Amino acid sequence: MKKLIGFALLFISILNFAQEKDSKVNVSFFDGIAVAGYVDKGAFLNFTGPNVNFVHHQTKFMLGMLPSVRIKEDNSSTTKNSIVTPNLGMGITVAYKKLAIQIPLYYNAKTATADGKWKMGIGVGYRFR
Repeated sequence: MKKLIGFALLFISILNFAQEKDSKVNVSFFDGIAVAGYVDKGAFLNFTGPNVNFVHHQTKFMLGMLPSVRIKEDNSSTTKNSIVTPNLGMGITVAYKKLAIQIPLYYNAKTATADGKWKMGIGVGYRFR
């Protein structure tokens, strides 16, 4: 986890030093990107939320929060959670023209049978702007 965050910050700083005239770093609350993907034996649908982004030509690199809906069947014993749950993740999104690729991280809380852990996923989406 620390390595992934360190790599992301290093990658963004390297790109920041190698900027051309049409490159810039911004802070945004919503970028108009919808992503669907897979994480921890379930699916997710999210929209990019507050983020720090770097734009270079037609490519946008984002590190930020991901308000999401997770779809996962609960296979626990007698009491079960809903299949569809709201969730907040964080992650890296790279958007080129209208295509977006995302690596989200979601936290699964501690339960009676499992420790709390961060889970990494993968997703593909569409950039509306």
